[in-house]
Amino acid sequence: MCGIAGVVAHQNVNQELYEALIVLQHRGQDAAGIVTCEGSQLHLRKANGLVRDVFRTRHMLELTGNMGIAHVRYPTAGCSSSAEAQPFYVNSPFGITLAHNGNLTNAAALKQELFTEDQRHINTSSDSEILLNIFAHELQRLGKLKLDENDVFKAVSALHRRCEGAYAVVAMITGFGVVGFRDPNGIRPICFGVRESKLGRDYMIASESVAMDAQGFKLTRDIAPGEALFIKKNGVIHTKQCALNPRLTPCIFEYVYLARPDSIVDEVSVYKSRLRMGEKLAEKIMRLRPQHDIDVVIPIPDTSRTSALQLANRLDVKYREGFIKNRYIGRTFIMPGQQERKKSVRRKLNAIDLEFKSKNVLLVDDSIVRGTTSSQIIKLAREAGANKVYFASAAPPVRYSNVYGIDMPAVEELVAHDKTISEIEQAVGADWLIYQDLEDLFESVRKHNPKIKDFDAACFNQRYVTGTVKDEYLKEQGLNRSDEQKVQNDLDQAVIELHNTN
Repeated sequence: MCGIAGVVAHQNVNQELYEALIVLQHRGQDAAGIVTCEGSQLHLRKANGLVRDVFRTRHMLELTGNMGIAHVRYPTAGCSSSAEAQPFYVNSPFGITLAHNGNLTNAAALKQELFTEDQRHINTSSDSEILLNIFAHELQRLGKLKLDENDVFKAVSALHRRCEGAYAVVAMITGFGVVGFRDPNGIRPICFGVRESKLGRDYMIASESVAMDAQGFKLTRDIAPGEALFIKKNGVIHTKQCALNPRLTPCIFEYVYLARPDSIVDEVSVYKSRLRMGEKLAEKIMRLRPQHDIDVVIPIPDTSRTSALQLANRLDVKYREGFIKNRYIGRTFIMPGQQERKKSVRRKLNAIDLEFKSKNVLLVDDSIVRGTTSSQIIKLAREAGANKVYFASAAPPVRYSNVYGIDMPAVEELVAHDKTISEIEQAVGADWLIYQDLEDLFESVRKHNPKIKDFDAACFNQRYVTGTVKDEYLKEQGLNRSDEQKVQNDLDQAVIELHNTN
């Protein structure tokens, strides 16, 4: 899960890119980067940290040019080294920069292929650098000094044939333009919009439509699975389908948790889909316990508020804000280590005792991943005086690895893996645990866009939509991406950086 943006305009685009990253900050808090193109000159600033900390006035003044791309990083693998901050750059051919959201499932094979056949060196563990070098190699094979849109589309088509997994990409070719494209399964989101100005039309590509709203860009549409969009530096736009058998299977977790509620993803309002999730949960509760004793429904801020409110309305039960959130603590789901998540819960949330005391409380969250946060919050509710603590998840049990760009690869870290509902209930300490049914979750999203026939929901049903994920890969990723390994990676990187400074 990362956030990407690209802009081609008739004036400097640094401010538009900065504002887009601010809006997309929820998609990644590890690192941020912007690169702009002024004539044949590139200007790049990237570093670890939040957007507001990475970019100062002096950096913004240097980021001149009428086209550029940007990225906020959330690490699903590797470590939090600034060497893996994006966008990445390769000088041949033309000078290409690239930013990417997703994960390649054949990255290891591609890295070897790039070295032995394409004679290109990969300097980091990021599969974004692999994508960049494949795209660059396919452009270089054309052997042309002056590109047109058909050359760009040929390179994207070749990239689709070589790459497996999920990827939404923005890339900038120095002196030519900006290209955005999406994997043939449309797993990760990417859209584009237009803004009319006195000088002409400006274009933006972004992970979510909300990045465009505040800056006067009007959403045109999502980039289709397998499609490429090329915006020339003069503002002329071209699109082409570059995959042989594209199909739309968006990541269901975008609607559950990742995307902002005010975004439109694949023609679906994230907000309305979450309302439906709340309705479906209420219907399930009424089926299972029509004579329930729930006194109050309380959301776990922030993502679950929409579902919780609709659930309370359908049950005709009071809705209350029982937790106050410290907004200066990051999202616990995307924190790098288990111990850090445990420590952050009590720093992040404070219970309002009056809303809990002597009541049967139904807590609502968007999902339960590792269970650490859920169990800590249930303890907070009991300490605040709750009589009984029920817990509802707007998503089904997360039992399996996600290999398409979300940090849920090590199944041993998932509280629901190899457990029954009653065992999970006991593990998190709830008096009653209610999970959303998978088909109800699908219907919550599909109701607003019937053209979506299927979803990437591998973390719930272990069905990997690309059809190329093997057991060996899952085992390897589980080892490489566990919290223990990530901590070790960060320690190793700290030693390297300390050595380099000395």
